[in-house]
Amino acid sequence: MAKCSALLFFVVFFQFLLISSETEFEKIQTFIVGVQNDLKPSAFSDAEQWYKSTLRSLSSYPQSSQTEKTQEFLHVYRTVFHGFSVKLTPEQAQELKNRREILAVLPDRLRQLHITRSPRFLGLSSINPSELLTESDSGSNVVIGIFDTGIWPERRSFHDEGLGPIPATWKGEFIEGDNFTKANCNKKIIGARYFTAGYEAHTGGIKDTEDIKSARDREGHGTHTTSTAAGRAVSNASLFGYAHGVAVGVAPKARIAVYKICWKHGCMDSDILAAFDKAVEDGVNIISISVGGGAEPYNVDPISIGSFGAMEKGILVSASAGNEGPSKMTVTNVAPWITTVGASTIDRKFPADLVLEDGRVINGASVYSGHSLSEKTYFPIIYAGKASSNSSSGGRRAGSFMAATCMANSLDKELVRGKIVVCDRGGTTRVSKGEVVMKAGGVAVVVANVAPIGEGLVADSHLIPGLAITESAGHTVRDYINSNPNPRAKIIFRGTVIGVKPAPVVASFSSRGPNIDSVYVLKPDVIAPGVNILATWPDGLSPTELAIDMRRTEFNMASGTSMSCPHVSGVAALLKGAHQDWSPAMVRSALMTTAYTQDLDGNPLLDERSYNLATIYDMGAGHVNPEKAVDPGLVYDLTANDYVNFLCASNFTSRDVRQIARRPVSCGKKQSEPGNFNYPAISVAFEASEPLDSIVVSRTVTHVSDNAATYDVSVTNPKGVIVTVTPSKMDFKMKGEKQSYMVKIAAEKLSVSPGNSVAEVGKIIWSDERHQVVSPVVVVWRQGY
Repeated sequence: MAKCSALLFFVVFFQFLLISSETEFEKIQTFIVGVQNDLKPSAFSDAEQWYKSTLRSLSSYPQSSQTEKTQEFLHVYRTVFHGFSVKLTPEQAQELKNRREILAVLPDRLRQLHITRSPRFLGLSSINPSELLTESDSGSNVVIGIFDTGIWPERRSFHDEGLGPIPATWKGEFIEGDNFTKANCNKKIIGARYFTAGYEAHTGGIKDTEDIKSARDREGHGTHTTSTAAGRAVSNASLFGYAHGVAVGVAPKARIAVYKICWKHGCMDSDILAAFDKAVEDGVNIISISVGGGAEPYNVDPISIGSFGAMEKGILVSASAGNEGPSKMTVTNVAPWITTVGASTIDRKFPADLVLEDGRVINGASVYSGHSLSEKTYFPIIYAGKASSNSSSGGRRAGSFMAATCMANSLDKELVRGKIVVCDRGGTTRVSKGEVVMKAGGVAVVVANVAPIGEGLVADSHLIPGLAITESAGHTVRDYINSNPNPRAKIIFRGTVIGVKPAPVVASFSSRGPNIDSVYVLKPDVIAPGVNILATWPDGLSPTELAIDMRRTEFNMASGTSMSCPHVSGVAALLKGAHQDWSPAMVRSALMTTAYTQDLDGNPLLDERSYNLATIYDMGAGHVNPEKAVDPGLVYDLTANDYVNFLCASNFTSRDVRQIARRPVSCGKKQSEPGNFNYPAISVAFEASEPLDSIVVSRTVTHVSDNAATYDVSVTNPKGVIVTVTPSKMDFKMKGEKQSYMVKIAAEKLSVSPGNSVAEVGKIIWSDERHQVVSPVVVVWRQGY
């Protein structure tokens, strides 16, 4: 009995040790550590040596060899950020935070990607080269750094025929890796790096079956965005016959530097920050990053921090706004020094019809290319909520993300076999719903939008006959199924249609403002094409990315602000090529003040969710207009010090600002109003509970045209507001001349319920004989903020 008791004690004690060890291991996380480098003791020859000493001095620093291994640096940051990323326990992280020399200890987060006719839709045609393409030589002396999933370098979009020498300012490298050598480098793809340390620390490593440990793309996203921004012209491009024509990027001669930061399960902040560090050292001119997470304060967001360091070096950062629309306050990448891009449609669609047996035609969208169902035969149609193997007799409630249907193994094969199946959108990818229906024996799939997606449609290359339909159409189809004892339908695919109206409209999925971090900075800044964009796709990867899909294609269709971002990156490259002395703020100003807010027929831009009028928070300053942006007349410039002053005026502490700016900053008591920030849009806020007076802000413009000019002002007042501009006329004698003006905004008192706000929009237009320089004016009444 004693022996049994002793044995039992040993087993229990061993299990306790094992559990304790596992618990301690699971507590280890990765962190990004910001350091005040000016506090480095002279005894250390360099910052990295000091960082190592700081780690070893922690009282909680582990002694075992296994744990010591976890203390190795993931990255050391030297350019856009001062500090390092490392594995730590929460206790070690807290101890570091208490050190005088440590500015911040930020948890390392996993972010997600925000996932041809569009250049011609933007007015950029290689057949009849535009002024912008000519002036910039199609971006030949500009380097675009693409932060994404890598590239498939052998594709025709990345050849270097006819390109001149690599720009002399380029200092980057071509890092070899798995199935990726310097032989893949040319005068088009001039640099390539990949960043794995943070990702591998988070996931435990990169599996060969999931990804390739090099800059080669196995996800498709990076190849697609890269060719959208800067792909060479390729004739006879299409996705299985859809969108046939010449595929070309916005800046076809721009050079490409690849920074692979994203892998199978996402992108780690520590790796993203390391990419910024290297890209700035390498000498890129534009950074394009279609990645994001929820909006955070600027001083704890590594994308914000890295972008500030890039901006200081004259590099414009173009970032996707996110795909969480149409809900408000969902826009991400909102730092005022980032150009934030929402998504719009173009005038091309891929219609497909669901024809009900009672004669009603439900308009949808699809790029299905396989064997179609007979257009003369009606098939039984069923709603997946009533065909679920785990649903109740009443089926699932339709019309919400909570009721997403056609999940894996969810369908009853006896009910589905031989039928068209209607699936609610949400819960999993749209194309995977077709796979679920196919495996259950269904003959076709209909993916219906649910609230709050609305009326926006994305065309997919389904495995079986399939199409997407709108939210309102989904209600119609479900009502038909529920009210008919023998519901039947057929599907007709209509191919590619050009000249669709209205166009453009704001994509329903595009994330919306207002900017949760600052009422004074309008986000997104602009919108650009991001729906059903045809671009290059890797070899060996199916268009749906489903393992069961054996189809292969050189080009694929994709939608998202991930696609709109590289359009603006390409336009920015052209503008930089035409105006090499322009700062990032000047480029963004040109994009914003020349953007349009009317569609091709001259009507106000609409929101795809409901086809009601789009708001300022849906589209920012409007849709990019490259041909106008090359000659904007006047621009609003900003320096790094201007951004620092804005942060101080926005109640960031000196320590907060130093985390971003990497230098000592004194945010004194007397600061300029944040509304004086020299941003192209003017946004101010009134507290509705306080007696209203007026707000006065200033702006400074720079004359960028060659000739002398006189500008007169005109004002469209927001509802309930009187805007007065002084002076009302500005005379410019030479290029580069700066002048300032004052804007007085007087608002009526408005009743606003607690915790809410009301916004009204107007505009200020400065005009000469050739230019119209437009600044939106946004006035917000808020209560209890």
